[in-house]
Amino acid sequence: MCGIVGGWLVDPEGARLEAGVDAIAHRGPDGQGIFVAPEAGLGMGHRRLAIIDLSPTGAQPMASDDGRHVLVFNGEIYNYRELRAELEAQGVRFDGSSDTEVLLRLLLARGDDALAALNGIFAFALYDRDADELLLARDAMGVKPLYLRESGEGLVFASELKALVALGGGAQDLDLVALERYLTFQWCPGEGTPLRDVRKLGPGEAVRARAGRVERRWRWYRSPAFTTRHRPSRSRDAVDGTIAHLRAAVHRQLVADVPVGAFLSGGVDSSAVVAFARELAPDLTCYTIDASGGATGVEGAADLPYARRVAAHLGVRLEVVEVRPEDLIGGLAAMVEQLDEPLADPAPLNLRHMCARARADGTKVLLSGTGGDDLFTGYRRHLAVRYEALWAWWPRPLRTALRGSLERFDHRRPLVRRLARLFADADLEGDERLASYFAWARRSDLQALYSPDFAAAVAGVRPAQPMLDVLAEAPAGLDPIQKMLALEQRFYLADHNLVYTDKMSMAEGVEVRVPFLDAELVDYVSHVPTRFKQRGRVGKWLLKEAMAPMLPADVLHRPKTGFEVPLRAWLRGPLRAEMRDLLAPERLARRGLFDPGAVERLIEANEEGTRDATFTLFSLMCIEMWCGRYLDGAAPGAA
Repeated sequence: MCGIVGGWLVDPEGARLEAGVDAIAHRGPDGQGIFVAPEAGLGMGHRRLAIIDLSPTGAQPMASDDGRHVLVFNGEIYNYRELRAELEAQGVRFDGSSDTEVLLRLLLARGDDALAALNGIFAFALYDRDADELLLARDAMGVKPLYLRESGEGLVFASELKALVALGGGAQDLDLVALERYLTFQWCPGEGTPLRDVRKLGPGEAVRARAGRVERRWRWYRSPAFTTRHRPSRSRDAVDGTIAHLRAAVHRQLVADVPVGAFLSGGVDSSAVVAFARELAPDLTCYTIDASGGATGVEGAADLPYARRVAAHLGVRLEVVEVRPEDLIGGLAAMVEQLDEPLADPAPLNLRHMCARARADGTKVLLSGTGGDDLFTGYRRHLAVRYEALWAWWPRPLRTALRGSLERFDHRRPLVRRLARLFADADLEGDERLASYFAWARRSDLQALYSPDFAAAVAGVRPAQPMLDVLAEAPAGLDPIQKMLALEQRFYLADHNLVYTDKMSMAEGVEVRVPFLDAELVDYVSHVPTRFKQRGRVGKWLLKEAMAPMLPADVLHRPKTGFEVPLRAWLRGPLRAEMRDLLAPERLARRGLFDPGAVERLIEANEEGTRDATFTLFSLMCIEMWCGRYLDGAAPGAA
């Protein structure tokens, strides 16, 4: 697990490449390497977090025996031992024991076909000096990030956007379409970033570039989520298959030459991972958060008793990381900077605190339960889709009236908020309504906040278009929940959960692995009928049945919480002054993105309780913090 940066630069031996590498030093505290091909104007840098083969034979950039090909790689190849054995049987010789060397020699042996053989998490760049050609690729589920920027100088890439900014050479123009998507969803689905000329390489995508120009961009991986071919047909078979595949995934991801630990919230997903991990690692250390600290309303605080219950039941060590509200509030600006994108979700702060504690304990790898909801169901929106049949047949005017009546109720009540969000787009049809479940704000409400220039730039653009494009590939008659799970896996995971998991863990020099996103497990679960996943009101039924012999019943059937903070209370209390400062009329007027008067009215409505605009306001704050750091050059961590 590492950080990579490079591409075609005017002066690859100059200070710019060094600056790019330095910008991601946190991703690799164990070493640094730089490769330069001055004849082509190309340079590549690497920061190393040593996990497998800690010796110099695992260092990067790694060159082929003849020096023609050079690889920089971020991630882990979990099946590298099996792949190595295959290559050795074909006469390939190895110098060390790293998965990096296996990846390099596999790419040289099989070319693009090597990608489909990889079971792992990765983003890499392979340079061919003779052809002046670069191959860039990202893992199937998008666990590891890769940002690209094309300019007059040529293509450059990096694990984090901040490294591309440090490289320079590009315009600093905002992508207003992407900003609207951040405001709509709290994250940006698709390839967009806050900068117009910086794009994310998508999950399961690859690029070939020659002499600094992209020649081909393609998807080497197709999600099995859009399948009408179901197996198995009996629930018992599905349960047994889930146990076998999840156990294999967890065991496969324990491979490391350093200590491995795990997150443990006491939810079904993290508890399942720990239950299987302890089979091979009985001395496993787990980490959980205690963010109660006098901050009433911290929903995540309810996790702690369950985490302790699971740890005692499984006989694993549990480290409780105490976080005070002031620690979270004070870390928001640094969070936005580290995330590279204005994701309006403070939950990543908890993850960073746990990773910091793990690293201080000497634990460099943590297993996570991320992805369980996105494979097996478990979110409220899955239940909502399940019960759409009860009201979706109503005439559209009736659905519109229902939405309007809920908007007029007191939004300080949680039930009203949830119902209002559930029916916010009830008058939409088909795939558009399905995609709308991910939205936190209606477009009409957001448009009222835009400056004239912002409104003109996004006129006619549909925020959910990347999701609709993916849904258009679905076979006719596909189950709506299966469609929803496809969106979860392609967008909510890749563009939100996995973004903050990677950025916040790597900020502390810790690698997070996600067994639920193992290639073989994803393929298996995608072919299980949805009736075994969402069964009536019971989400994640299949996983709960699979774990019933191993986990306490009250853990399996507990209410879902998650790493949440009392943001609504904070905006009316300890964050109110900062919100007022970041969204001050004169500051908004200088930025030119939003109408100061409209934002002020929204703040007042939110404080009066006539509107629940908490996350829209927090999104506006995050965008302003991001602009201050990346456009204005504010000091790191400063608002």
